[in-house]
Amino acid sequence: MTVSSATSAASSTASTSTSNASMGLSSTDFLNLLVSELQNQDPLNATSTTDFINQLTSYANFNEQQSINSSMTSLAGSFSSLVTLNSVNYIGHTVEAKTNTAELTNGSATFGYSLTSAASNVAITIQDSSGNTVWSGKGTGNAGSNTFTWNGQTTSGTQLSNGGQYTIQVTATDSAGNSLLSYTTMTGTVTGIDASGSTPSLLVNGVPVSAANIIGVTS
Repeated sequence: MTVSSATSAASSTASTSTSNASMGLSSTDFLNLLVSELQNQDPLNATSTTDFINQLTSYANFNEQQSINSSMTSLAGSFSSLVTLNSVNYIGHTVEAKTNTAELTNGSATFGYSLTSAASNVAITIQDSSGNTVWSGKGTGNAGSNTFTWNGQTTSGTQLSNGGQYTIQVTATDSAGNSLLSYTTMTGTVTGIDASGSTPSLLVNGVPVSAANIIGVTS
């Protein structure tokens, strides 16, 4: 009876190990559990061949998963390093990136927007980081790319301080009221790289931008 109890406990532990493998068991731990089960099983009621094969299959799957996880972690690290290395090439260059946020630098901020076709009405709104509207007015409605350089002044003419981040909102419609806006951009100089996240970002006039959102290098 004592042997049966030990066998039952070992079998239960080995079976449970499969479902808990992702909770920290190594391949060595898994094998030790299988060996323990064999050593403590009741000779008159040994583990069936089918059950043992299933446990070995579970081990093989677990070991393969561990290998895949390790490879993916290594690959992710290599990819992040590669992105960082490529991003360094942008430092010092003026770029245009898909985003709706820019930092007020030297008294101005350069935005852009792309329209799917010519617009009959284009309204532009500039908001501060708190969502307050600081400027509003009209913009050009050319099909394709349009540029808007904000002089850093409020609608009433007050000059705002450098360093603040501002967001552009563009509403472009045709004569029937259909929206024509494709995307907005900002233009600025890449001053550094922010590697604090899982994927490094370029700092364009202080605003984090993914390298994937860079659509042009102007200088």
